[in-house]
Amino acid sequence: MTKKAGDYTVVVTIDKNPPTTGDNNLSVSVKDGAGADVADAKVSIEYSMPAMPGMPPMKYNTNATLTGKQYKTKVNFSMSGSWNIVVKIVRGGKTAQARLTVDAR
Repeated sequence: MTKKAGDYTVVVTIDKNPPTTGDNNLSVSVKDGAGADVADAKVSIEYSMPAMPGMPPMKYNTNATLTGKQYKTKVNFSMSGSWNIVVKIVRGGKTAQARLTVDAR
């Protein structure tokens, strides 16, 4: 999935399609306005599921590690359903965010 986050273009890839409950490997590519790879940012992932009847909301955070030209981490979807993902990019004292939704099966 490709999203804009401020001046950045963010490409989020999950190793399973569709994502499944349990561990999923998530990769994030960040490119600046000129299309160059960004390798000096701090990238974190927040993933959450809103509250439902009889169940409190779930919210998790993980930091991604730069590997090659991509920031990589694992996310663990604890149940099937719709999950909100926020990719946070901190670079040069500024924060940008990209939001997306995935359905885990």
